[in-house]
Amino acid sequence: MAIVGTILHEVIKKKKSNLEKRVLNIDIQQETLHKLLHKARNTEFGQNFKFSEILKTDDIVKSFQQNLPVYDYEKLYTDYWHKLLEGKSNITWPGKVKFFGLTSGTANDSSKRVPLTRDMIKSIRRTGIRQLLSLAELELPPYFYEKSVLMLGGSTTLVKMEKYFEGDLSGILASRLPFWFGTYYKPGVIAKERDWNTKLDKIVKKAREWDIGGISGVPAWVQIMMERIVDYYGLSTIHDIWPNFRVYTHGGVNFEPYKKSFEKLMGREVFYMETYLASEGFLAYQRKKDHPMQLVLDNGIFFEFIPFNALNFTPEGKMVEQPQTLLIDQVKENEDYAILITTNAGTWRYLIGDTIRFASVKDFEIVITGRTKHFLSLCGEHLSVDNMTRAISIVSEKLNIGIKEFTVAGIPHQKLFAHKWYLGTDQPVADLEGLKKLLDKTLAVLNDDYAVERKAALKDVIVEILPVKAFYDWMKIKGKEGGQHKFPRVIGNHYVEWDEFVRQYLN
Repeated sequence: MAIVGTILHEVIKKKKSNLEKRVLNIDIQQETLHKLLHKARNTEFGQNFKFSEILKTDDIVKSFQQNLPVYDYEKLYTDYWHKLLEGKSNITWPGKVKFFGLTSGTANDSSKRVPLTRDMIKSIRRTGIRQLLSLAELELPPYFYEKSVLMLGGSTTLVKMEKYFEGDLSGILASRLPFWFGTYYKPGVIAKERDWNTKLDKIVKKAREWDIGGISGVPAWVQIMMERIVDYYGLSTIHDIWPNFRVYTHGGVNFEPYKKSFEKLMGREVFYMETYLASEGFLAYQRKKDHPMQLVLDNGIFFEFIPFNALNFTPEGKMVEQPQTLLIDQVKENEDYAILITTNAGTWRYLIGDTIRFASVKDFEIVITGRTKHFLSLCGEHLSVDNMTRAISIVSEKLNIGIKEFTVAGIPHQKLFAHKWYLGTDQPVADLEGLKKLLDKTLAVLNDDYAVERKAALKDVIVEILPVKAFYDWMKIKGKEGGQHKFPRVIGNHYVEWDEFVRQYLN
């Protein structure tokens, strides 16, 4: 029996038991905010907004909300964060910021530089350890804890600028890994490779030398990697080369469209664990099998929630100046919210851009439903990414077609409007008209507003079938291949360029 694995197994079970004794509630969030305000009170931001005075009030949270505006990236960068890039200290958080994470975004978005302070890096590592402890829930055998973890992210090579280093979050975290983790971490030095295909080739050739127990990464790119390994070695499943692969950790996109394709690559049961790790912080992770993710309320992040509706956001998804904001004890289940975070990276009432829904208010469990700017409402249909993903999953299941990627655009049509869908599958579609009708009917069931508008201004649904590779080739053109990058579910302002690319691709 593996002695080290047995010891780790017992330690993890004990630590998990201690962790579960913590009581998560609004008091912990208020305590978190107090710590953040106190530590940042002498920064430029803290002095401008009189944090010392806020800390003296009877209701710190109320005073905080009344005195601070809400911020998106552009406003916070223009007012404060640009000074961090100039090497200035004590701007929005004590000290100088050495690392900036380049947000992954989608193929339509330009990367943003988000500060990663020492305190935030420590918080991310602490939450990562908590997620590791949650593996005790899966009752994995002791030997699992001696296996390697393959982290398929962006390049770990950081770019040295004049005053700071910038790069993918995975690269910054890899440079700060504890020394003992190096034995378990894969792909090792290969992770420095910038070219995605070169990196994949190197991983494939090394795959036989590794004993992988866990994999983390964006589903699309992990699937491509596994397919290449299976093809290269002439295998039936990925477990023919990695028999101890038991846990896949994913985040960033809804996993459902990929699940069927993943299972075809498996030779045994694999546990899927979801995370919510962004450049701005580690916001949530799945603590229990078959449960949604739970928000991390006690590790340097204070949460507020904005109801995602027409009162708080424009039809283009832009936040109004003074939106309604709710605390963790004021939210309701099954309603969409945009998230504001205040963190030990010097983000203050910051709109992260994601929308979530509470599956359980009592247990602070959430599901990610989309992005504030990635939804369709041409004429009041209010179609969310969650609606789209669920509809595609249902269509895929009923027609037994693996639809790995998709995007949709709202377009003018017959003096009114239409939705144009681009579906990525490598399987033949015998009845395109039937697929279109099923997709349309499913969306109407999932979304009442959509059903109403299909009888009014939303005149048609158009569906185009593409090879899955077309989506990834577009990502490559946009410099967003591999790593943490995702294809946008709503193509938005890039529709004309995308549609022209599709025409050329199919010809």
